[in-house]
Order: sequence, then structure tokens, then C-alpha cells
Amino acid sequence: MESMKGTTRGSDLYDAVSGCMQRMNLPWAKLLNVTTDGCPNLTGKNTRLLRRIQDRVREDDPNSTLIFLHCIIHQEALSKSVLKLDHVTKTVVKLVNFIRARALNHRQFIQLLEESEAEHTDVQYHSNVRWLSLGTVLRRVWDLRDQIGVFLENVGKAGDFPELEDSDWMLDFAFAVDLMGHLNDLNRKLQGKDVFVHELYSYVRAFRAKLTLFSRQMTNKSFTHFPTLATMKHVPSRLTVKYTTTLEDLHTEFNRRFSDFGKIEKEMEMVSAPFSFDSDQAPPEAQLELIDMQCDPTLKEKFASSSLDRFYGALNEGKFPNMRRHAQRMLVLFGSTYVCEQTFSVMNFNKSRYRSRLTDTHLSSVLRISTLNTTPDFGDLVKKGDRLSCSH
Repeated sequence: MESMKGTTRGSDLYDAVSGCMQRMNLPWAKLLNVTTDGCPNLTGKNTRLLRRIQDRVREDDPNSTLIFLHCIIHQEALSKSVLKLDHVTKTVVKLVNFIRARALNHRQFIQLLEESEAEHTDVQYHSNVRWLSLGTVLRRVWDLRDQIGVFLENVGKAGDFPELEDSDWMLDFAFAVDLMGHLNDLNRKLQGKDVFVHELYSYVRAFRAKLTLFSRQMTNKSFTHFPTLATMKHVPSRLTVKYTTTLEDLHTEFNRRFSDFGKIEKEMEMVSAPFSFDSDQAPPEAQLELIDMQCDPTLKEKFASSSLDRFYGALNEGKFPNMRRHAQRMLVLFGSTYVCEQTFSVMNFNKSRYRSRLTDTHLSSVLRISTLNTTPDFGDLVKKGDRLSCSH
């Protein structure tokens, strides 16, 4: 991590990255992949960070081509922008804010839930920063809709939320609950450490196939995978057409946003499933090696019994140099910025306003301790210590 103060223009970011590369004596020619969250000062075409990095790498290796990826988790979250569900989310957020913003309303609502022995004990706030929160809020409000209706009647505010009596709006609400639930399931699968890029992309491909299935079933008024919507008594044909269009728009948006992963899809497939990959589609320099690998039963057994990185690490470099090189390219890619985001969360937790004397050096040391899984050998540290005190 690099500390930056002042402006964060593309030139400032490049200077910080370049200084870090020089300080750590890292060769630019070996840089293969840059994964970002897609903000303009990183991804601009001319003077932004990625363009500057590409130009710098080509100074050392003119034939080098960097793989630029947009964080797959960010892409999934941004894909929700095509969903025309603002009329649902705004009303739900307004309802939650009404209940929780005032202490009296909040206490009365919690008491009502306790008296009615409801499944949930409270409603949650929605935050745009927390990608899973919207689906959770929609589900919680849906589950407590009867109690919320009673509460609004008790405080005389039922007229402020006429949507709760609108059958079309309630159908849209039910559809939103199910769809956001599916998106949240995908988001959870995309999170985590030590996940190769082809695994992340396989989840996205599976979800696109699911969207196609959802659209087909919705056209036939089959709500098998939309259980909340299935509980409604009657869904008019005009609404099923609207929901089908929404699912198709989401599918189109997924195709557009994940096009950068689609460009390396064949390369990922060749590395992740070499024994079923068509050798005709492999790069010319790797075709003969791929055939040799597919005809070797010993390697096939090793592939089935070991992890992907261990398998390619154990390949004979003299026999399969190109396959090893292609595997290295794919297995070192970062499909998401999950590790960075997690580290930022740790940093914000430690860098509070009560720690005014925390320097960049101290913060770096704290982050190193907080993010490593290594357990210190305290016994050995004590033996080597030169400032031992008998009074402690």
C-alpha cells in the first residue's frame, strides 16, 4: 500500500506506482495484469494511470500486452443499474428511514415485533457502499410487511405509503426481492481469497445462463425460481412481459460489462480444463504440447488429484514450456479487488480519529500484522530479545 496526500490524478497515481516499483526493484516488463475498480482517473484513454502503465511497460518490452480487468465484483454490482426498480427501492428505503430515524418510532416498532413474535427483530438500513445490503433490506421488509402495515396504522402514517395498498407495486416488490436475492447469491460466490480468475468468471457465465432460464420461464408464467412472486395470487400478463424484459436487459448488461473477461475466456479454459480443450483453438506454440499432455494418462490422473497451481508447477519445464507459461499468465491474474477492499476496511478500522499519532510507517506495520495469517513464534522472539525486563 502506498500513502498519497493531495490530488489523485492519473499522473499522481502513476508517480506513486512508479516510485513503488523502483523502490522494490520490480521490472516493468514482467507486469502482466492490472485490475481496477474502473474509476476515471485509472481507466481514461490518454493520460490516466492504465495508459501510462501500458506505455511504460512497452518501453522495456514493445511486444508486451497488459491484461486490464475491471473488478468482477464491482461489475456485478454496477449491472444492477439497468434494473428499473427505483420505484420499489425508494419507497422501501423511505419506509425504513421513517421507522429507524426517530427513536420513538423505532422503539414502538421493535415492541410490536416482540409482541407479534415476528421472525425478525428489526429492519435494516440500506447503504450503496455495502453491495449486499439492498437485497437484505428488501427481504427483511417483505417478511415484515404485515407488521409494518399495522405499525403505520397505529401511528397514523398509513396514508404516507399508498404503495403498500397498490397490487402492481406489491408484485414489483415481490419480483425485486427474488431477483436481488439471486444477485446477492452471485455476489457472495465472487468474494473471497485464493480464487482463480477462471473460477470467478465461471460463476458469471452460470448466472447468465440462469437469466436465460428465468426469462424463458417468466414468459410462460412459471415462477419456479421466484418463490416470493409465486406467493402472489395473480400476476397479469403485462407485468410478466415487463419482468421478462428486465431479465433480458440484465443479461445484455452482463454481456457488455464482462467483455474484458470474455477476451481471455479461451485462454482461461485451456488452463483450467486442458484435457477437454480443443487443441485447434489453442495458440500455435502450445498445440503440440497440449496434445502430448492429453495423451498422457499419468498427467491426467495428477490433474484430477491435485490443485491447479500444483499441477502446472510440477509440469516438466523442458517438455511443456509453453503450457507452463500460459498457466502462469492465467493463474496470477486478479479477477477482483476483494483483497484490497478488505485491507482498506482493516485500515479504516485502525486509522480512527482517536489515534492522532499514527504515522504511515506505524499504519503499514499494523496492516501487515492484521492481514497476515502467520502466527509469530513468541518464544523465539523472547530468546532473541535484547531488551528483556525481569519486572514484566
